[in-house]
Amino acid sequence: MAGPSWKIGGEYMESCNCDYLCPCIYTNPQAPATHDHCYANMAFRIDDGQYGDTRLDGLCFSFVIRSGKVMADGNWIFACVVDERANPAQRQALAAIASGEAGGPPGLIRANLVSDFRGVLYKPIQFTVNGLERSAAIPDVLAFEIEGVPSRNRTGNPLYIDNTAHPANRRLALARTKALRVEGFGLDLTMAGKGNNGHFAPFAWAAG
Repeated sequence: MAGPSWKIGGEYMESCNCDYLCPCIYTNPQAPATHDHCYANMAFRIDDGQYGDTRLDGLCFSFVIRSGKVMADGNWIFACVVDERANPAQRQALAAIASGEAGGPPGLIRANLVSDFRGVLYKPIQFTVNGLERSAAIPDVLAFEIEGVPSRNRTGNPLYIDNTAHPANRRLALARTKALRVEGFGLDLTMAGKGNNGHFAPFAWAAG
C-alpha cells in the first residue's frame, strides 16, 4: 500500500438496515445485526483533502457494505463509488483511498474484514445537509435519507453516542432512516418509513 501521503477531512453520513439503535455500534461490533445481513451505506464529503500534490476539496466518495450477521466476523462485500466530477488525477487518488489501497482506515477495513471486493465506480454523488436532515444519492447504486434524533435539551443538536470504534469518528450523531435503497454491485434492498438506523459526523483520515 505504498504511495503518497494523504489526509482528508469533512462530513460523513450513513444508513444501515438494522433497527435503531444498531447493535453493532454499542457492542464493538460483536452482537448480531437485526437481519441476516447488515447493509451499511456511507457517504463522505471532503472539505479539505490532499493526496500527494493533488487537492481533493469538494469531492465525495461512498462505501457500499454488506456483512453477515456479526460484522466483526468479516467476510464483507465491499465496494466504492468515487465522485465523477473528479479529474483523472483526483479519480486515481480517491480510488486508491476509498478502496483501501492507499492505507488509512479504509485500508484496515479492506485488509481485515473484506472477502469480496466489488470494485470502484465513478458516478455523480449527491450529498445534502439541511440541519438534522441529511441525504445521499448515487444513480443506479444507492439512495438514503436520514434525520438526526433531536435531544430534548432544546439546543437543536442531536443525541450522540461517544467513544465508539466506528472508522468515521468515535463520536456519532444518532439518526433514523426515512428511506434506504441499494441496487448497485449486485445488491438489492429497499426500505422506507421503518426508522432504521443512521449516523452522521465529521471525519478526518490520514496515511503515509
